[in-house]
Amino acid sequence: DVQLQASGGGLVQTGGSLNLSCAASGFSFANYDIGWFRQDPRRERDGVSCISHTDGSTFYKESVKGRFTISIDKAKNTMTLQMNSLKPEDTATYYCAANCDGYCKGYGCHYWGQGTLVTVSS
Repeated sequence: DVQLQASGGGLVQTGGSLNLSCAASGFSFANYDIGWFRQDPRRERDGVSCISHTDGSTFYKESVKGRFTISIDKAKNTMTLQMNSLKPEDTATYYCAANCDGYCKGYGCHYWGQGTLVTVSS
């Protein structure tokens, strides 16, 4: 059974950085697309950044391009989201998920981790 555990959220000021991690078990990066999704009180879960299992290509939500970097560490079975230059609008609960019906769309995902809260002040 696949299990995903997200961690690394916290409270930072505008312009600060956070590094989110998703620890995976029972999971092969070769089998499923995987990525980060976020949800605020007003919106559905939205794809932030994802990696395709097909060719390793990456997707970034337009608003985070140039600020966030997604990567995987196969040896440690982890996925990381390095977030720089954080803005208040990035405040959300971030989830890692895999094997979704739509690539980086956040729906029909077979595997979800628990959320980790990112709060950006100012």
